[in-house]
Formats: sequence, structure tokens, C-alpha cells
Amino acid sequence: MTLSLPAGTDPGKDARPASSPSTIAVVSACYLAAQMMSDIASLRIVTLAGLSMDAGTLVYPLTFTLRDLVHKAAGKAAARALIFTAAAVNVFMAGLFRLVSVMQPDLSVGPQEGFGLVLSPVWRIVAASILAEVISELLDTEVYSLWVKRFGEGRQWMRVLASNAASIPVDSVIFCLAAFTGVLPGTTIAAVILANILIKFATTLISLPAIYLVRP
Repeated sequence: MTLSLPAGTDPGKDARPASSPSTIAVVSACYLAAQMMSDIASLRIVTLAGLSMDAGTLVYPLTFTLRDLVHKAAGKAAARALIFTAAAVNVFMAGLFRLVSVMQPDLSVGPQEGFGLVLSPVWRIVAASILAEVISELLDTEVYSLWVKRFGEGRQWMRVLASNAASIPVDSVIFCLAAFTGVLPGTTIAAVILANILIKFATTLISLPAIYLVRP
């Protein structure tokens, strides 16, 4: 018996099905979660291997690969929508934390001052983080899209590296300058920028194989 392909199907192409909506939804949820965790962690400056950085750097680089997965599976428009959705969620989260931190606590369980000290947002950090995220990830999306138009669907790992190489330095510079200028010495800001770039690139290399987990 001979099996025929549907009309319009290229027999030379991989016939495996495209990523399901549920897969795209899971990846999108992971992206939003990573964005939220990185924004919260960015409130603290830490050192790693002697490098000074905002703690959000430990999580945030994953968002570039996760968003590239959405771009690959669902297209440029979906990736852009996800970026703006994440920005809106982060603004809402910061506002909610601020509201909860100023509400009258139930003194029967204690003053609960720790919540406000830890999670009450520093609005300059919040604004710097969201500004850097939106600009750098929109840039990443454009570079990713241009790469696909220029070179096609092949060399998937190269398109991720190319888009991240453009967006990671932009993200680090915008965030650090907007968040810390006038607050930290220039040498410290430069050190934080360098550390952010190095760690984000390292995370990109580690997470690079994930681009093969979804299909366009």
C-alpha cells in the first residue's frame, strides 16, 4: 500500500507536527514566571565569583531563550505580545506589592514589617528593569526575525546566538545606567554591567539546546 502526502506537502521536509498550543502556553508561562522572578531578585545586589551583579541576572537570561522558543513556534507577533504582556504583569506585580506593604497589618500575628522591607518596590529599579526588558527583547525579536528571513529556518543555534549577542549588552547597559546612575560609583556600575553581560552569555550557551524543543 502506498501512502500519499496531503496536497502541498513537500516530501523533502520533516513531517513532524508543529508545536501544540499547550506547549506554547507552557513555554509562555515559564517566560512570564522568569520575568517576575528576575524583577523581584533585581532588588538585591550580590557577588558571584567576585563579580558584582543584580540577583535577577541569575534568572533573567533564560527569558531570551524562552521567548525565542515562542517566536519559533508561534511567530513574531506572538513573541512581541508576550513581551508587552510581561511588562504589564511586572507593573501590576510591583503595584500589588506596594499596596500590600502599606496596608494595615493584622497585629495579632505581628507587625510583619519584613514584607515591606523586602518586597515593597523601589520604583526606579522597577522602571529601569521594565524599560531594559522591553527594549532589549524587542531588539532580540527583530534580530531573530531578520536572521530567519536572511538564512531560513536552518542554523537555529546561530539565530539564538545572533539575537542574544545584540540584545544582552543593550539590556545590561540600559538597566544598570537607569537603575544605578547617581546611586553607585561609576566603577561599580561598570563592574555590574560587565558581570551581567558575562553571566547572561554563559546562561545563553547553557540554555541554547532548548531551541530544539519546539517546532515552528
